[in-house]
Amino acid sequence: MAEETPNLTDLPHEDRLHLLRFVCSFAWADLEIADPERTFVADLMQRLELTEEDRTKALEWLAVPPRPEEIDPTEVPREHRQLFLKIVLEMVQADGRIDGDEIETYALFEQLLR
Repeated sequence: MAEETPNLTDLPHEDRLHLLRFVCSFAWADLEIADPERTFVADLMQRLELTEEDRTKALEWLAVPPRPEEIDPTEVPREHRQLFLKIVLEMVQADGRIDGDEIETYALFEQLLR
């Protein structure tokens, strides 16, 4: 039986921001942010029910990628790791093309979360 994905709004506030930082960092994996990736982040912000202040932070992460110390995979709570992997993979696929850097970065992320 397939495991049900938890509701994104059930995540604690800090975990929602952490997820968004990861998503934005993956949008930068190929060194450019495509329009479908921006749309994905905008949709995700809606789904996460973020405050205006949090939305502003996310837009900053799309303008300048999050610093590496802000996206430590070891800080992802074990109970949310599958959800983070699922959402990040959706981001990787958002622009309809997956380049080698994105695959490599996702594979490393997956390995660190397992």
